[in-house]
Amino acid sequence: MSVYRVTDLVGTSTESWEDAAAAAIKVASGTLRDLRVAEVLTQDIHVDESGGLTYRTKIRVSFKYQK
Repeated sequence: MSVYRVTDLVGTSTESWEDAAAAAIKVASGTLRDLRVAEVLTQDIHVDESGGLTYRTKIRVSFKYQK
């Protein structure tokens, strides 16, 4: 029997929403083992004072819970 934990993450990128999601997964995989699924929840863009864009992707990931 397995148990999985589900948590939300937000990744950012100045290039694209896809890069933002990939960044979140890459960082999370450094500390979370057995990542199983990532689901995109929302996407938005932050515009800074100089007009620069930051793509933000909120994802929900599941990973196997370790005892």
